[in-house]
Amino acid sequence: MNPQRKAQPDVGLIVPCYNEEEVLPQLLDRLSRITADWPYPVYVLFVNDGSRDRTQEILDAACVANPAFACVQFSRNFGHQAAVTAGLVHAKGDVIAVIDADLQDPPEFILTMIEKWREGYDVVYGIRTNRKESGLLRLAYATFYRMLKKMANVDLPLDAGDFSLMDRRVVDRINALPEHNRFIRGLRGWVGFKQIGLPYEREARQAGAPKYNMRRLVNLALDGLISFSSVPLRIAAWVGALASLLGFVLMVFSIVGGLFYGRTPTGWTSLAVMLLFFGGIQLIVLGIIGEYVGRIFDEVKNRPHYVVNARTGWAGNSDDPA
Repeated sequence: MNPQRKAQPDVGLIVPCYNEEEVLPQLLDRLSRITADWPYPVYVLFVNDGSRDRTQEILDAACVANPAFACVQFSRNFGHQAAVTAGLVHAKGDVIAVIDADLQDPPEFILTMIEKWREGYDVVYGIRTNRKESGLLRLAYATFYRMLKKMANVDLPLDAGDFSLMDRRVVDRINALPEHNRFIRGLRGWVGFKQIGLPYEREARQAGAPKYNMRRLVNLALDGLISFSSVPLRIAAWVGALASLLGFVLMVFSIVGGLFYGRTPTGWTSLAVMLLFFGGIQLIVLGIIGEYVGRIFDEVKNRPHYVVNARTGWAGNSDDPA
């Protein structure tokens, strides 16, 4: 054990929720046992990300029944990363853990993470093994993580999501970062400190339907790539250079053919193909640039990451102005 680490740390758990009324009874039962049985004080913070079902009603009752529970309710759905951001701002404890409400990330595994923290690690993140999603979704996740690791300008571990345990000083550094389009696992890697990954078997969702559809996954992937890599811009530049080189080669081919062989590409087909090809290249390059410009626009507006509608439980005493 690291002598600088407390033997009995206060533990904060952040649980983002969006339309989770079906899985909440199981989640609350397991978290209630944790708050009663663990040898550490545990403070559980639920972040209701604009749910439209009975999620808030269930959480309000849970916060009344268990003083270790609290809830922050958004005015609308702001997204998972905004919910995690709010959790990091409102959570209290010497160490802060982030878990999903669907119980795919076993909350009991946090005890193992705490032991690593006591050894001196500032960030302990879970490495997912034996995922229970469909083959297509597993392939999409694997492709994204490996592409991001190759392209990012920070060291991002493979197959590691938001499920993690962070020392308070790491959380404070992440909270101080001002950017709007937040990719928490990337920010977690960017701030540095001593980090280690622990493999765990990711369970199937216990109840309800997954909230991350393909559109949300693509948006998350774009946020990760654009926030931590300029490689797409370099690719756009190289594609433009190759397209120009191809155009130059075709021009030389046409001139040489016309002067020495009396033959040049004829007909509207070749012209249409060239126009479509170069037009497509230009649109792709403009689209990549547009993604970066759009995120610059979001940052310049400097709007808050989320809007809080209500706080219950111990979070009602928070001094966060959002």
